[in-house]
Amino acid sequence: MVRMKAAKTREQFSSTLDRVVKNGERVVLERKGKRVAALVPLEDLELIERLEDEIDVREARKALADKSPSVPWEQVKRELGL
Repeated sequence: MVRMKAAKTREQFSSTLDRVVKNGERVVLERKGKRVAALVPLEDLELIERLEDEIDVREARKALADKSPSVPWEQVKRELGL
């Protein structure tokens, strides 16, 4: 993983993007010494999104299996002042 100052990345955006696209490098952008963002290959982003989807499905299945009594929608709205 490569770390770059955001200003340098801005100056060298095209070559930095090439490193990510062609070489599969991950580039962490820093501002004032703090990591603030990253440029990653699209395959990495797609993997993250698949993992998030799997987590969402797992959580939804757990919620559906929960046999706790449900709260009527009207009651929820009333309690929230809606």
